[in-house]
Amino acid sequence: MSTHAKRERLLLADLLESAGPDAPTLCGNWTTRQLAAHVVVRERRADAAGGILVKPLAARLERVQAEFATRPYEELLRLIRTGPPRLSPFALKPIDEASNTVEFFVHAEDVRRAQPDWAPREPDPVFADALWSRIERMARVLGRKSPVGLVLRRPDGRTTVAHRGTPVVTVVGEPGELTLFAFGRQDAAHVELDGDKDAVARLMTAKLGV
Repeated sequence: MSTHAKRERLLLADLLESAGPDAPTLCGNWTTRQLAAHVVVRERRADAAGGILVKPLAARLERVQAEFATRPYEELLRLIRTGPPRLSPFALKPIDEASNTVEFFVHAEDVRRAQPDWAPREPDPVFADALWSRIERMARVLGRKSPVGLVLRRPDGRTTVAHRGTPVVTVVGEPGELTLFAFGRQDAAHVELDGDKDAVARLMTAKLGV
């Protein structure tokens, strides 16, 4: 596994272990157990994981995730830590890096920021740039449902357009915070928003992300 994806995988597993199986997350009404089941199914059950993106398959995905959620929590954490089976596409380093770095970062923050005593992390500059490069590539997909024009900007001025339109809201923050915002965790992201008050309000309740 690649450096970033492996580190985020292990961090996610550690946070899930510390929180316990019944803690809340930022993934709607999912508990940590349900989030752990989601991570395992995504990597190990390709026959069901398609439901993440394909609506006709969503019911099957929910059934399979519910089945996995009944397994011992320690088993789910072990499966997350050991990674996908050898024949899984996620076992290939380039796919692991491309698909899991952001996935695991976001879910780690889903666990961390849902806890009452959470503390922010400071991603190192190399990892921050890695997150930014992915946001640049994914911006149009993540922002496609934005009801207003959406611009993402780093404090150093680097900018990407997530959705064209008017009025425009510019979201300013570090790459990790912009990642969370673009993936639909607007309330949890530490960012500054520049734009019309009504446009900002509409953006804050929009369903961003994949």
